[in-house]
Amino acid sequence: MRAVVWNGTRDVRTENVPDPRIEQPGDAVVRVTSSGLCGSDLHLYEVLGPFMSAGDILGHEPLGVVEEVGPGVTSLVPGERVVVPFQISCGHCPMCESGLQTQCDNTRVEDQGTGASIYGYSALYGSVPGAQAEYLRVPRADANAIPVSSEGADDRYVFLSDVLPTAWQAVRYADIPRDGSVAVLGLGPIGEMACRVARHLGAGRVFGVDPVPERRARSEARGVEVFDPTGGTDELIGRIRERTDGRGPDAVIDAVGMEAQGHGSARIAQRAANLLPKGAAARLMETSGVDRLAAFQTAIDLVRRGGTISLIGVYGGMADPLPMLTLFDKQIQVRMGQANVRRWAPEILPLLDGEDVLGVADFATHHVSLDDAAWAYENFQKKTEGAFKVVFRP
Repeated sequence: MRAVVWNGTRDVRTENVPDPRIEQPGDAVVRVTSSGLCGSDLHLYEVLGPFMSAGDILGHEPLGVVEEVGPGVTSLVPGERVVVPFQISCGHCPMCESGLQTQCDNTRVEDQGTGASIYGYSALYGSVPGAQAEYLRVPRADANAIPVSSEGADDRYVFLSDVLPTAWQAVRYADIPRDGSVAVLGLGPIGEMACRVARHLGAGRVFGVDPVPERRARSEARGVEVFDPTGGTDELIGRIRERTDGRGPDAVIDAVGMEAQGHGSARIAQRAANLLPKGAAARLMETSGVDRLAAFQTAIDLVRRGGTISLIGVYGGMADPLPMLTLFDKQIQVRMGQANVRRWAPEILPLLDGEDVLGVADFATHHVSLDDAAWAYENFQKKTEGAFKVVFRP
């Protein structure tokens, strides 16, 4: 089959690789019809090379049709359309039953000390072959494939694999009061969708912050009050406080996380790590200060006293010093983590089956073939040629 594979920093290629097959009784093989390119994939493209191996298949946002099931699969049949959550969980351990599928007791990557395995996301999360491919093996398929309607375009459901539950969790964790206010830092796919979800769930005012004019325009067209942060953090905070009676918003969602291209000393550390032998490079990434916390620091300063910060942008490695006095003194609550797709799917699915409440039909800007992967990764990272959300059509 054809698949998008990692071959080094900023080097992805589309190659022929072996077809997946049933390996365990609970497996299914899905023919992928759509697969998203995620901002998290850019971390593999630029930053997390020490945890990658040449030939790793990328991608974790698939929708497709069941081709084959193992003898232990009871809830799926060939020909059924399914969306596959980006994490792999068992569905029955105490973590899964409490809605924390990302912490699954039976799929955690114990040798890395991380949570549930993730498709196409490096040795940190199990080195599981990814979904930017023609076919995907789905382990524990009864717990890891969600049947969806056979009617409607793929874009109606493909974002249930990651974008929608990630944005939904970000808003739920933000705990925005009814008619309250929230600022979303970063208006990439997750940040913009978080703005849409916040408005749908009853936020009174939604502020969106991003330096890219096209991204601000997208959010502004859906009723978000947008801000350009390039004038400086103090100016940005002052302008938003003016609209919140001088207090700041009730909640702030950090949808930036670890910058996909690095920045300043963090970028130097990241690039230095990529030049080291793989084992030493991985240790440096895990123990050195490789995250730039500009967005998180802004969130701490911006949120009102007693407010909530929801971190949904991915962070990795060690962090720069944090202002613990400010966090404690302002009595700020902080919630974070990978999205638990199965937990939120029942709340989201009804919004996809009927009227397109969240505007998923035109959310993607580009639909491309797997052979266009090099173009897609480069332009998505550089934010050129209008590449906002790219969906592969294998």
